[in-house]
Amino acid sequence: MSEVDRTGGPGAVDVPSGQPARVATPGPGDPRLGRLSLNQRTTAGWSLREAIDGCLAAGLPSIGLWREPVAEVGLDTAVRWVQESGLRVSSVCRGGFFTVSDPDAVERAHAENVRALEETAALGAATLVLVPGGLPEGDRDLLAARERAAAAIERLVPEAESRGVVLGIEPMNPIYAADRGVLSTLAQALDIAERFTPQQVGVVVDTFHLWWEPGVREQVLRAGERIVSYQVCDWITPLPADTLLARGMMGDGHVDFASFSRWVAEAGYTGDVEVEIFNADVWAAPGADVVATLARRYVELVEPHLHV
Repeated sequence: MSEVDRTGGPGAVDVPSGQPARVATPGPGDPRLGRLSLNQRTTAGWSLREAIDGCLAAGLPSIGLWREPVAEVGLDTAVRWVQESGLRVSSVCRGGFFTVSDPDAVERAHAENVRALEETAALGAATLVLVPGGLPEGDRDLLAARERAAAAIERLVPEAESRGVVLGIEPMNPIYAADRGVLSTLAQALDIAERFTPQQVGVVVDTFHLWWEPGVREQVLRAGERIVSYQVCDWITPLPADTLLARGMMGDGHVDFASFSRWVAEAGYTGDVEVEIFNADVWAAPGADVVATLARRYVELVEPHLHV
């Protein structure tokens, strides 16, 4: 199979859909790319070095880092590479998993989150994304798990503040409430975040997790300056057997990106926009083709609506 045409002209193909590209691929220096960030999980087959180089080649100014690829090369090396590249680090993922109840496990989770904060600060990122965590094995008390998450966040606030990092609570779609995220709505995340200042605790607005939420526009506006990250990808159907991999390329599913982006802009968010996709077909495609596709879809579906 010949290499995908990344010019956006005749023959250019989007991945993973295989559909002809609808717009030309924006290249380095295109002002429309000024806020676009590649979340590392979107190109899961790339190493940290490859992800950094891929962003530079495509003209993306920002990258969302995951702790595991950073650990593979070592924090010092990762910090040096990021600094040399000139890329912004839009966020670091992930901290959290606060819902354990065993006292020893609680202490281990806290210590791990402190390490995550240290890494986030070293990498120059303002935000550590927090995934709340699911129900411990055999536990069915969802309300208690949410309270444990809130208490753990409160305990972590001084550690984050001392390092100049904002904690970003990421509410997750309800299909993940049992195993990954007991906070299912932006409203729930804000109820916790509002116990603290916006400089201490904010929220992550992720279209995949929140597109379904009743009254979500009002909640995005309520979030205002607490929005620390805007993440985009689509909700595709039918859902795959592994629902963790249900995220799709923007435009391949059901999310109204125009509305979401307008709401985020109306709320006052001016930061980076991360494309974060967990999808087996996306991961199987060449990374450069994935980045070219997401850049096209971003300038078509998201970027035009980020301006109030």
